Amino acid sequence: MVVRTDLSDEQIDRVFHALAAATRRDILRRAIEDEHSVSALAREYDMSFAAVQKHVAVLEEAGLIVKRAEGRERLVRADPAMIARARALLARYEELWRARIDRLDALLAVPQGAASVDPTERPAPGSTDARTTDTRKNDPRRTDTQGE
Repeated sequence: MVVRTDLSDEQIDRVFHALAAATRRDILRRAIEDEHSVSALAREYDMSFAAVQKHVAVLEEAGLIVKRAEGRERLVRADPAMIARARALLARYEELWRARIDRLDALLAVPQGAASVDPTERPAPGSTDARTTDTRKNDPRRTDTQGE
């Protein structure tokens, strides 16, 4: 199953790259809460102004924040539309993994030695399913009479 999205592969790569660093995630969190100048953001971190500018540039390239000039300052704020697109992408990945886990659960629920069961089909609880019925008592090679 492939996750379909309106984002290009390059955009998805930029978003995941931007979110891969704790500092960038924190800058994004602050930008979601309120608009900040890059210099105000730089005061919050134990790194150079240039390093914070680079982090902001990565977030901006990913489209997660928008930067605008106001006088001599550069103000950054989160772009809610791109954050929503990234959130939708992650939700699709979550659906994919939940479906895989459900199929694995179905496979693990089959008793050992039972016939193979299609993991997408589950019999109703308490129902008799030909795939899980014990056919050993009808086996002509069986010589004991236990269970009859």
